[in-house]
Amino acid sequence: MRVFSAALATETNTFAPMPTGLSSFHERAYFPAGQHPDAMQMHGGPLWAARLVGPARGWTLIEGLVAAAVPNGVVTRAAFEGLRDTLLADLRAALPVDMVLLGMHGAMVADGYDDCEGDLLVRVREIVGPDTVIGGTLDPHTHLSAAMVESADLLICWKEYPHTDILERAVELVDHCTALAEKRLRLRASVVDTGMIATLHTTREPARGFTDRISALEGKDGIVSISVVHGFAWGDTPDMGTKILVYSDVAADPDGARGTALAQRLADELVDLRGALTEQLSGIDEALDAALAGNGTVVLGDGSDNPGGGAPGDSTFILRRILDRRISGVCLGPIWDPGAVRIAFDAGVGARLPLRIGGKIAPLSGDPVDAMWEIRALARDMVMTGLAGTPAKLGDSALIASDGVEVVLTTYRCQAFGLDLFTQLGCDPAQRRLVVVKSSQHFRAAYAPIAERIIMVDAPGVVTRDFTRLPYRKIRRPKWPFPDAAGGRTA
Repeated sequence: MRVFSAALATETNTFAPMPTGLSSFHERAYFPAGQHPDAMQMHGGPLWAARLVGPARGWTLIEGLVAAAVPNGVVTRAAFEGLRDTLLADLRAALPVDMVLLGMHGAMVADGYDDCEGDLLVRVREIVGPDTVIGGTLDPHTHLSAAMVESADLLICWKEYPHTDILERAVELVDHCTALAEKRLRLRASVVDTGMIATLHTTREPARGFTDRISALEGKDGIVSISVVHGFAWGDTPDMGTKILVYSDVAADPDGARGTALAQRLADELVDLRGALTEQLSGIDEALDAALAGNGTVVLGDGSDNPGGGAPGDSTFILRRILDRRISGVCLGPIWDPGAVRIAFDAGVGARLPLRIGGKIAPLSGDPVDAMWEIRALARDMVMTGLAGTPAKLGDSALIASDGVEVVLTTYRCQAFGLDLFTQLGCDPAQRRLVVVKSSQHFRAAYAPIAERIIMVDAPGVVTRDFTRLPYRKIRRPKWPFPDAAGGRTA
């Protein structure tokens, strides 16, 4: 069997201030055809899974472009079209193929393209024809479109948030696509829109139990795969929203009634759970007060400035209050500030100097913080442990300290994933009173074990939690929790 695999992925915050150009893909992950490294990349799960199972099955695996960018603003037309066309050229060079396995995000928006993944999949189908199996993995924070579902034979979203199951879902995709290619399986897709936008934090109830119930339903009564499409609230596209995607076996569900009924039931359950799924946030000073009342390490999540949602990662609102209140025993990061990193490298470890950090990109970054900082540690080309053990590039990085507050500065934008964001620079967050991370949820996999308590902070930022105030123009309404929605499903 001839199998082609490639990846093209980013998550687009259409309200973010900076465009996503080609350099953003080179910073995170850019591997031309045949040059994927000997380690799984975050969106290269299908390719990695094909490497794992292909040799034993006698496959010829042709590896195309793998490119991914840290979430940011709208992708430039030149970047998207250039990357897409490179991937498609790799596919044409690989023909004929029996199977196409793609790693995608699902919420990429480019200048002139509201549905980048739909555009890509339509073009892939045009190239390979109706008989080649096309499968792909998606981040659950996707805008699931009709073009995506109709062009692919199988799409599987990661179930966990944090996304710790990247490889498991990729192996699942490869297994099912193999059965499709060998004519042992035929699938029918059923999609139900919940009429809302919600996020399932699978580290807590009720999302934990809902996700476990979904997993238990797969492989029974003709149900092959179930994906919960959380949606991505900060993407202004017609397809934004929370949906249920069910694939049923045609042999057991010839008219699709069973799959559709299940998708409807699960959508109804999500609608009933919507209030409980909403995350409670604390204001900055409220969060700091609560943290100081604890006895162990308390972790604060700055989700509003999460680069994983398209924010710059340079806001200073929480840092400023920590310094104003003279709170010590604190580590915070990462703050994206390439200029300050360069100055720190020029000064060298041990130097003390006045340094202005953060607050560079937009009003929602806050004002820069000026203080006398000691350069504690420096690291060239630092890489943090990301989701499912995949690498997350930070670039040249510095640990600086002032009045009992340590801050990690980075050259590349990235949210906090692993503890080695700090430990590589000689700072042990488990020994700090207060740890502040720029992340909405993914930090929990690594930081929950060291935390007496985790508090999510309602600070200003591009990834504002009250997204209902954002100036949407394209989303379909009514949609909960927007003011014009009475609640519940609209479709």
